[in-house]
Amino acid sequence: MTSTTNARLTQTPAPASVATPAIRLIRDIYAERRAQGRPALSFEFFPPKTPKGDVALFERTLPALQTLQPDFYSVTYGAGGSTRDKTLAIVDRIQREHGATTMAHLTCISTSRLEIERYLFEARAKGIRNILALRGDPPLATGSEQFERGFEYSYQLVEFIKQMGDFSIGTAGFPESHIACTEGRHVDWQRLKAKIDRGADFVLTQLFFDNDDYFTFRDHLVDTLGVSVPITPGILPILNTGQIKRFTALCGATLPAALATKLERYGDDADAVADFGIELATHQCEALLAGGAPGLHFYSLNKPHAATQIVRNLALRD
Repeated sequence: MTSTTNARLTQTPAPASVATPAIRLIRDIYAERRAQGRPALSFEFFPPKTPKGDVALFERTLPALQTLQPDFYSVTYGAGGSTRDKTLAIVDRIQREHGATTMAHLTCISTSRLEIERYLFEARAKGIRNILALRGDPPLATGSEQFERGFEYSYQLVEFIKQMGDFSIGTAGFPESHIACTEGRHVDWQRLKAKIDRGADFVLTQLFFDNDDYFTFRDHLVDTLGVSVPITPGILPILNTGQIKRFTALCGATLPAALATKLERYGDDADAVADFGIELATHQCEALLAGGAPGLHFYSLNKPHAATQIVRNLALRD
């Protein structure tokens, strides 16, 4: 990334008296939406790797999604903190330029406790009030690198952020169990309960395509483990057959055989795949909301079209 781009993204934030009033705690947003009987709507971005990507995000994707009046955005955090500074810069810029509540992701593996503390102090100074606390993945090693670990598990990170105060804390949940959990899904879900007990205010789930996985996961957390925080399904509209196969393989989500077969029938017809993905996600979201999901969190991949069409299909916004 060029120094010019850095300067543009990290310009001095506006005074707190100007930027802060529009920025809300996400736990309060969920409480308000629940009282209204309306689902919360949110979109996730990743930090672009190029100046061209920055332009696309801020000049095309964000303006398009802003027309949907989302409740909040979130911005991911690269493996081992590889996008640490840019994550905060993007969240800061969205909040200042659009007055939109935006959450910064934070992972704890391969990061010292001091670095985590500095990140949180910087976030607070920029008026960033919401953090998604994750264990994360280590950066790809190219040799015999040694990586510091601030905390071994994400529940420790949640606890640390809670002790600092002033933040609403989200965490990740896995309807099909985390790919690294070998003890079974109930053990994984008990570990999620531990994160909630230590201060997580809401859960955003990993992508999934079988709604029964989400409802089984939610009902176990609520009915068996006594969880009361919002558990929001994460939705990834299918845009490309090869891409969705890679994503599901990486995160351990199941791509149902019938769905994979249907995608193969479209062959290289990218437009047909994208249209099918929008239709599929629309029906999936309809059923999730009918079953009581507190909101929808879209993994946008920094592209507005699919998520915009799905939200309009669902008539979630005027």
